[in-house]
Amino acid sequence: MAILKIAKMGDPVLRTPAQDVPDPTQPQIRALVSDMVETMVDAGGAGLAAPQVHVPLKIVIFYAPADGAEESVEEGAEEEAEQGAGDGAEAAGDPGALTILINPKIEPLTDEQAFGWEGCLSVPGMRGVVPRFTRIRYSGLDINGHPVSIEAEGFHARVVQHECDHLDGVLYPQRMTDLRLLGFNDEFDRHPLDLSPAQDEDEDGAADAADGADEPAGADGEPAKG
Repeated sequence: MAILKIAKMGDPVLRTPAQDVPDPTQPQIRALVSDMVETMVDAGGAGLAAPQVHVPLKIVIFYAPADGAEESVEEGAEEEAEQGAGDGAEAAGDPGALTILINPKIEPLTDEQAFGWEGCLSVPGMRGVVPRFTRIRYSGLDINGHPVSIEAEGFHARVVQHECDHLDGVLYPQRMTDLRLLGFNDEFDRHPLDLSPAQDEDEDGAADAADGADEPAGADGEPAKG
């Protein structure tokens, strides 16, 4: 296994739609996934998409916590990823395990969206408040080429939507509805945003975002990164 270089915002590979994987069982695909797992663990992320490591293929890996365990994403990702890396992390769809998803598709199951903090390994040192569908169904193939179809909600759904956006050449700032809620982590740590609905009337955009904002995933306000 190897730690791969992570592409940063501005790299053309992050703006280019990824290609389908013809055969997920090929040895080079399994090797790529193993390298992605090691890279994600090293970077302290909760997810990673192949375009983020300069490979324009439709492959995502992510660690989605069990219900009620959102604050442990950053801390638990490394242990789960290391356990799964050796056997291909084949427990796709288990919201408490590392998931490998190839050629994924997402179907929203509701029109309802919620706002929440997101960060990204390709946008280092920053975070923002992003709207996402609260319930989705995602499908695709696992590392053995077996079909996967899972319903997810809440933070699990957010992680999947974030990672699969990379396959369409989309980064989370492009999903934001109010760029005033995008900033550097150290500045937000020094000057925390009040995401309550009580905003000035002349800040309608921020107030709209605040109405449904989730709490940050990390105990220190740092969102899970993918």
